[in-house]
Amino acid sequence: MVRAYLDNSATTRPCEAAVAAMTKCLTEDWYNPSSVYKPSVEVFRRVREARELILATVHGAGCDLYFTSGGTEANNLAVLGAVERMRGRQVVAVSAVEHPSVLAACERLSQLGHDVRYIGVSRNGELDWDALEKALSDGASLVSVMQVNNETGWLLGGEKLHDFVNGRALIHVDGVQGYLRVPFDMKWADMYTLSGHKLHGPKGIGALVVKKGVKLQPQHVGGGQEGAIRSGTENTPGIMGLGAAVREMVDMGPDMPERLMEKKLRLIGAIRKAVPEMTVNGADPAVSAPHIVNIGFPNVRGEVMLHALEGDGVFVSTGSACSSKKLKVSAVLTAAGVPAREAEWAVRFSLSPHTTEEEIDYAAERVGIQYDLLKRFQRR
Repeated sequence: MVRAYLDNSATTRPCEAAVAAMTKCLTEDWYNPSSVYKPSVEVFRRVREARELILATVHGAGCDLYFTSGGTEANNLAVLGAVERMRGRQVVAVSAVEHPSVLAACERLSQLGHDVRYIGVSRNGELDWDALEKALSDGASLVSVMQVNNETGWLLGGEKLHDFVNGRALIHVDGVQGYLRVPFDMKWADMYTLSGHKLHGPKGIGALVVKKGVKLQPQHVGGGQEGAIRSGTENTPGIMGLGAAVREMVDMGPDMPERLMEKKLRLIGAIRKAVPEMTVNGADPAVSAPHIVNIGFPNVRGEVMLHALEGDGVFVSTGSACSSKKLKVSAVLTAAGVPAREAEWAVRFSLSPHTTEEEIDYAAERVGIQYDLLKRFQRR
């Protein structure tokens, strides 16, 4: 039985509004939005409404929005699509702690002969601005940085990055972990990625917001949907579910991130009381994302703590869900200079607006009990 779900950066439980919207679409409004009879026109209108709602949440008036199958496809479209429309060999700057969907796209660019520069990040989540300046001075045409790091909660892509780049390159911000939990304005970027299942919407739906004038090479070809940038019949149940989830998050009010931060700080305080030895991997939690904290439990491997807590009905993670079955030590923490031994101790806790104080207090209690037991069996 789940007593405390604190792995919301991996995925979130779809909200009732999203499930209801998808069910209605599947059972009543199942028509193809590209057809011209009345029921299809009504579905097309609802897709447009969802598109306009999402654009409004990022101050994206005048921008385009392309629905995709999720954050991975949107990131691929941004990185590969932008560079493939440029002539000649390009310099691309990307943070070294990006999601695999961005890093793999950059690896492909490298294989095609482009010059990809990986920008380091400090243990406090600060970009290596000197390295980024060097890449820009060498003619970088694209900078890709995530808004919120999915493992640590570092704030990386936003107004400061925009001011630093100062129009010298296109900026792509992966907002999958930040959208609606950290404010964002499309005046800070040329492309912005989001994903439905990270904010109580369904899996299999995401979007890429793009400023007018930014040219992309389509990665899907066919029927010409989504302005011929993303062909394929629209996933209307997913779009309706995403729109409903976004509406619910917006209706929580502008102080929702502040309330979420209060929950995170409550969790950290409760765990620190139970485990005084604990450490926080990353910047001061009060100036990081309001829903993610990465905690080290000295001399207890994160994977061991994860499974111990699972037995108590507490669900957490050791890092990115996309790579948790492949890596024993977090590549993000390693790239930020955290020693491998300390990185092995890391556990990520991620909250949502629906996380309760009861979940937080129960999780902290079980963390303390399990740590007292597990530290007795530390490796020598």
